[in-house]
Amino acid sequence: MLFKTVVINADEYPAFSTNELNTICCSNPISKNRILDYQQTMQKLAILPKSKQLTQLNLYLNSLLPQYDAVTKHKEDYWATPKEFLTIGYGDCEDYVIIKYYSLLHLGYDKRHLYLTIVKEKFHGGYHMVLSYFKQLGSSPLILDNLSFKILPLKQRSDLQAELFINTAGVYKMERNGSLIKIADKYKEFEDLQKRVLKNL
Repeated sequence: MLFKTVVINADEYPAFSTNELNTICCSNPISKNRILDYQQTMQKLAILPKSKQLTQLNLYLNSLLPQYDAVTKHKEDYWATPKEFLTIGYGDCEDYVIIKYYSLLHLGYDKRHLYLTIVKEKFHGGYHMVLSYFKQLGSSPLILDNLSFKILPLKQRSDLQAELFINTAGVYKMERNGSLIKIADKYKEFEDLQKRVLKNL
């Protein structure tokens, strides 16, 4: 069944219509249950103070199973929308970051304080993605990481070296003093993702 594309605001996302849920249930009832559980969890989180929202959301979404894009999407680097992630039930590091980003927007967090952050793992040498939340602009951001149930400031994550900070305003690098310097207006993968999200895909 084809669904009519609906343009929505980012803070209303992800939104599943009754028809979508019924179709998902026919093909995979577990996926529908996962989506309903997410919606109920978001309702519970909405009444908590922000400090608890961060911790509980990170714990909840980290319970979803990790899987490389090459396995789930047959691509090396695919940025899944939260709707895709919830429907499939598996995701790579960037998929956790994306669903946390949009979930926090839905809970009323300011998009100016949230950054998708590409980091280098100092001890393993690979690249990873986490979500940075600047409680106060200019301070060390709190790091939401699918590989850690603890939320710590970046300055306490000695295992990570931040490479790029990405949000709707552009792409940034962090100076030694902790300030962010803009280096580009757009990041292609994030631009493509936002277009799909606005169409409620």
